[in-house]
Amino acid sequence: MPKFQHTGSAINHAWKTQEHFRTAGYGTKNLLDERRPAMPKLLFSKIRIYEFKELIRNKKQVKTLDVLLSRRKQKNDIRCFLVQKITLTSDADSHLQEDDVLEPKLEKLLEDKRYLAAFRAFLQSEFSEENIEFWLACKEYKEATSSSMLSKKAAEIYHVFLDPMAQKEVNIDYHTREKIKRSIVNPDPCCFDEAERLVFKLMERDSCPRFLKSVAYQNVKRKALGVGIFHQKITS
Repeated sequence: MPKFQHTGSAINHAWKTQEHFRTAGYGTKNLLDERRPAMPKLLFSKIRIYEFKELIRNKKQVKTLDVLLSRRKQKNDIRCFLVQKITLTSDADSHLQEDDVLEPKLEKLLEDKRYLAAFRAFLQSEFSEENIEFWLACKEYKEATSSSMLSKKAAEIYHVFLDPMAQKEVNIDYHTREKIKRSIVNPDPCCFDEAERLVFKLMERDSCPRFLKSVAYQNVKRKALGVGIFHQKITS
């Protein structure tokens, strides 16, 4: 019984306390609100939803801008590499062109009597002098003024350089040889042009590069430069 008495006194005390607060203007809800601790306010409680969206959008834009800048940098690097490669290629081509300019052509060499004599002697040392002799004979043939002279020289050139049994036979193809054989029956100044071109190409491609490296060419070149310097001193 004492236990129940204690419980009843506690209930009476709680009822009186609630009655006291109700008469004082407090409701039960107000009493519970006063006893509940206040929740802290969030710092971003006043930020609106669209502001969150704006922040997310700005973040995406920054990332997109970084990607674009990175791609642009890669393109610029590739462009610089290509420009550098093209520049290097152009420089190499220009050096090759300069080398071609510095290295004389066979046609120019043969216009000088000193180089012509040296080149002819060089071909004799290689047992291929028939090429330069045929080329000179064709040049002389074109200078003939009469048809009788053309016929005589055409027959002579064919017999010496183009006949299959000739001692100084030049290296041309069968079709060109037969074409010339038919044309010398009634020759014209151009009937040896094709053979002349083939023989000149052969000398230019095969013999001339070796001649330019020979001692004979260097000696003639040294003498020609010495004469040029001496002539320059006299005229200055």
